[in-house]
Order: sequence, then structure tokens, then C-alpha cells
Amino acid sequence: MSYVEMPGAKVPIRMWADPSTVEEGAMQQLRNVATLPWIKGLAVMPDVHYGKGATVGSVIAMHGAVCPAAVGVDIGCGMSAVKTSLTANDLPGDLSRLRSKIEQAIPVGRGMHDEAVDPGRMHGFATAGWADFWERFDGVADSVKFRQERATKQMGTLGSGNHFIEFCLDESDSVWLMLHSGSRNIGKELADHHIGEAQRLPHNQGLIDRDLAVFIADTPQMAAYRNDLFWAQEYAKYNRAIMMGLFQDVVRKEFKKARVTFDPVISCHHNYVAEERYEGMDLLVTRKGAIRAGSGDFGIIPGSMGTGSYIVKGLGNEASFNSASHGAGRRMSRNAAKRRFSTRDLEEQTRGVECRKDSGVVDEIPAAYKPIEQVIEQQRDLVRVVAKLKQVICVKG
Repeated sequence: MSYVEMPGAKVPIRMWADPSTVEEGAMQQLRNVATLPWIKGLAVMPDVHYGKGATVGSVIAMHGAVCPAAVGVDIGCGMSAVKTSLTANDLPGDLSRLRSKIEQAIPVGRGMHDEAVDPGRMHGFATAGWADFWERFDGVADSVKFRQERATKQMGTLGSGNHFIEFCLDESDSVWLMLHSGSRNIGKELADHHIGEAQRLPHNQGLIDRDLAVFIADTPQMAAYRNDLFWAQEYAKYNRAIMMGLFQDVVRKEFKKARVTFDPVISCHHNYVAEERYEGMDLLVTRKGAIRAGSGDFGIIPGSMGTGSYIVKGLGNEASFNSASHGAGRRMSRNAAKRRFSTRDLEEQTRGVECRKDSGVVDEIPAAYKPIEQVIEQQRDLVRVVAKLKQVICVKG
């Protein structure tokens, strides 16, 4: 579908979602964003839903300003995926051992490594920039009180919530490795700190929603935020790269005889800020629950833990600021899902997938999410499907 244009105070609201299906709270957030004095464009993805200040599933372009809540609190959260030389015929009938090996190699939930992972010892990991990245840590740590020891030991760990590690098959029965994670709690601490800093600034006192507070270009507060923001985005990218390296090591060991090879890794943020130019104007584009989908850009759009995911290529639609959705998007809150569904429902909806099926992940049940096929159909003018994947193993936090 092409977008539906809704009226907004400063800019129109371009929606790749059916407005009649969007909850009123999320619609009000979109209307609020459209009142910001610095805004130059607003694109709404088909997986849109209510978030802090700005909706998840929105792309906001501003000139000379950036809104931390329009980035998302898990700064740099995103996806990585890689196609392997394995096929379905290489997999054992019982996948529980493989799932266990993945969980042993990559800490989940609030877990961390006993010792920091040395990326120099990981197969194929590009260490260029690694030392410089950690040298910049002291400047970031001025904002919040987390320690470098914690930051290094959390590097290469999954976290919880909707983060996952999956073993998938495409429609040709080729095996893919895929994972979803972000900057762990470090990014959240930085985001919360800077949202609080922005809320105290004089120019934000008259905003319709205090969570939409912004930083203005050429100010010390903007400089501090951009420093921490871009560091956290790098942290999230490195975190996924190390996890993928650990994941690949597990696969190499478990399938030694197959001598597994891997295609280049596809990686994309979906909570981040980018400097981009549209209609002759330099803009700061925030994608909160959205991926970049410039012409030829590879992207990953996951569904829920029982439905499957898509590898896509961007079509470069500037009406969406070269963006597409980041996933299926929730259609009910975590608490609502826990009230409505049982572990029996979870078992039924994840049949055929080696995964947790206990009460701790009922809030991630597939029915709590929008149908991924519908989400893909609503953005046919934003992306082209390259591969459809179905998970056979799903590791949750």
C-alpha cells in the first residue's frame, strides 16, 4: 500500500498503517509529535504502537533539534542475520542440545560474561576502532554511574524482553542465524538521563508532552547527548557482532563435519539517529522501531517467536525518509498478554519451535503481536522481500 496522509499541526502524518487500527493513545502521540516547532516530517510504520513520548514505529525528521524519546530508550537496538551453508538436512531431530549450547555461550536476561570477551580471538571479528571505542568510555560515564567492568562484561549478551537468538530456515531450507538485541541497560540509563536533562531546558517548558523534550543544535546539552548517543549506538552494534561471533562458534563446533561457511552478516539498527539530507535540507532523522530502507539497503523485519521473519531490501522511498518497519509490533501490552494467555496457549502457538514455553515468556506469545505478513504487505512500496525465514530454535532472555 502507499501511505495515508493525516493532518498534523506542523507537518502531515504519513501513515503506512491503517489509521482505524491504531490505538487512540498512539494516534495522540503522533499528533503531539506533529506540533513540535522543529519538525520537518513524520512517517508512521505499519507496526506502530504506543511508546514513551513518541510511538514505536515512527520516523521523525527535525532540523537543528533531536528528541531523545523519539530514539527509544534501548539506544541502538537492532538485528543481525547471516545465511549459512547448512541446510535442514544437517540438523538433528532433537534441537534441545543446540539450544542449550547457545544459551551456555551467550548470557541471557540480566546475565553477563564472567570475563570480558576478547574480540581479537573471535573468528573474523573486525577489531578496527575497538580500542578507540573504549577510550571514549570515560566521557560517556560522566552522564551516569555505570562501571567499565560492567560495560565490558555485558558486551556480547542478549538481555531480556523481546530480544532473542534464533536458528531459522528459509523457503529453500537453508539455515540462517539471527539475533535481536541492543545496548543493554547502559543505553537505557543514558537515554533516561538525557530525557531528564532535556525536560529541564527552558525551550521545552511549553511542549504538549514533556516526554517530547528536545535538544537544540549548537548547545552543550546537544553535544553531550550526541556524544553519548553515538557511543551507545556503537555499543549496541558491537554487542550484536560479538554475539553473532559466539553464535557462529557454537555452530562450527556442533557441525564440525559440515565445515560450515557463512555469508556476510546483515546488520541494522532500529532505535537510532542518523544525519540525512532531504529536499536540500540537512536533517536529524530518528527511527524508533524503524529501519533504514534506502535503495538496496538490506534490512531485517522479525515477527514473533512462533511466526517467522523477513530479510528485505529497501526501495528508497523518500516519502518515508527511506525507512521501513522494524518488526510485527505489539498489538497488546505485556500485562494484557499475561492476563489473556496461558502457558498452554504458548505451547500451541510455538509448536515446532525449540524454545522456552513457561510463564516467564507468555508476554512474548505470538498472538500479542500483529500478523507479520500483514505488516509486510502494508509496506510493499518501502521494501522488497528477499527471504522469508521460519525459526526452529528461539532463545529468549
